[in-house]
Formats: sequence, C-alpha cells, structure tokens
Amino acid sequence: MAGKEEAKERDVLAESLNDLFTSVSTMVKGQLQGTNNLLELLEKMNLRVTEEYKGFGDVASGLRVFVEQLKAKSGNFDEYVQQIDAIEQQVTEFEAVISMLDKYVSLLESKLQSVYQTPPQ
Repeated sequence: MAGKEEAKERDVLAESLNDLFTSVSTMVKGQLQGTNNLLELLEKMNLRVTEEYKGFGDVASGLRVFVEQLKAKSGNFDEYVQQIDAIEQQVTEFEAVISMLDKYVSLLESKLQSVYQTPPQ
C-alpha cells in the first residue's frame, strides 16, 4: 500500500505542478497579449502622428511658397521706396528753398513799405 500512496502523492504533485505551469503559462500569455495590445496602440498612434506631421509639412511648404512670393513682391517695391525717399529728400530741399524765399519776400516787403512810408524829399 505504500506504493499506492506514493503514486497517489506523485499524481497529486504532478497535478499541482501541471496547474502551476498552466497558471504561469496563462499569466505569461496575458502579459504578452497586454504588451501586444500596447504595441498595436503605439503603432496606431505613430500612424496618426505621421498623418498629422504630413499635413504640417504641406502647410509649411505652402507657407514657404507664400513667403517667397512676398519677398519677390517686396523686391519690386524697393524701387518705389527708393523713389519715395528721393522725392522726400527733394521736398525737404524744396521746403528749405521756399522758407528762404519767404524770408526774402518778407524782407523786400518790409523795404518796400519803408520806402512808401517815407515821404519823398
């Protein structure tokens, strides 16, 4: 009977070990499935971010073209800005000449008034 008890204990031990291995295997499979799910989520997030950045690239490319067009247009205005600066300089000089003429005319006017106010001798 001692042999039967040993065999029974071995069967119980074998079943316990089998249950342990099954439980550990189930736990490892669950963890691997969780990791797999996280990796799939990460892949989907990466694809979404890639789409977003592709859109940003298109926007940036459009902005670059727009800025180049603005630079070309502003380059055309440089000539006009130089002309405006030259006109402004001429106006400043013209104002100085007008101021001098105004002073000269005032001086002549005062001389004429003094001549007409003085009785002839």
